[in-house]
Amino acid sequence: MSFDFGAFNNYGPLKLVAVRHPREAFASDARLDAEWQKLNYHARPDLANAIREFDRAEAILKATGATVVQLPDDPSLTMDSLYTHDALVVTPRGLVRPRMGKPERRGEPAINGAALAPLGLPLAGDIVGDGKLEGGDLVWLDRHTLLAGVGYRTNLEGVRQLQALVGDDVRVEAFDLPHYKGRSDVFHLMSVLSPLDHDLALVYLPLMPARLAEFLESRGITFVHVPDEEFASMGCNVLALGPRHAMAVAGNPETVARLTAAGVKVEVIEGADICRKGEGGPTCMTRPLVRG
Repeated sequence: MSFDFGAFNNYGPLKLVAVRHPREAFASDARLDAEWQKLNYHARPDLANAIREFDRAEAILKATGATVVQLPDDPSLTMDSLYTHDALVVTPRGLVRPRMGKPERRGEPAINGAALAPLGLPLAGDIVGDGKLEGGDLVWLDRHTLLAGVGYRTNLEGVRQLQALVGDDVRVEAFDLPHYKGRSDVFHLMSVLSPLDHDLALVYLPLMPARLAEFLESRGITFVHVPDEEFASMGCNVLALGPRHAMAVAGNPETVARLTAAGVKVEVIEGADICRKGEGGPTCMTRPLVRG
């Protein structure tokens, strides 16, 4: 396998993406029984249905032409390891292994990084000490502009360390996130912002920082708005498979209609067990490593 490393926007065609299948992440009924409540899932996932749902999502990824890399299980991982987007950050200098804001997940970056080492992807460094950083709080607008959400999963020290690791030719723009449901909730920057093209993004404005909305508008980015009644059902968590081509979770018909009206082709997946119960959508379940 040979690729030009890099995914420095959130909308280019997927070329190489890492996932951890629920066969490995959920692993067994025993793991699900032991972990789903303490990890704040809304309900216990059904393993057999989760496998079926993920197989469909993976088939869509492969149909776009992306190469899908399977990450392994490890005894130290939890069922949250399904959500691979959070546990590694792709930068122009290589992969950054974050120190995740959710303590139960702090072993994931080293395990995922080691699993990808045979691909020859460079390593830029680690977030250490008091720094906290998760991939869901980061959005690349272009090669030189990286947005960062500062909340309960990512802090200013994590952003400071990230800025040092990405280099002077990248500007990390930080925006404060709202308290919303508090420390135990899965709320990231990408909970309210999903780029769809260089000039189009899916947004939920009521929880978006006002300064961020104005920043995006200043860059000529127009918005597709998620309706209030579809925010909790993960209407805003879509994965760009390529420009104006997205994967979304079933149960958000008005959002899909608005995306379609904006010229976006939408692939809808069932996500009762892989998405809704753990509040991790199509973006969360994928770690793009190379985009076109």
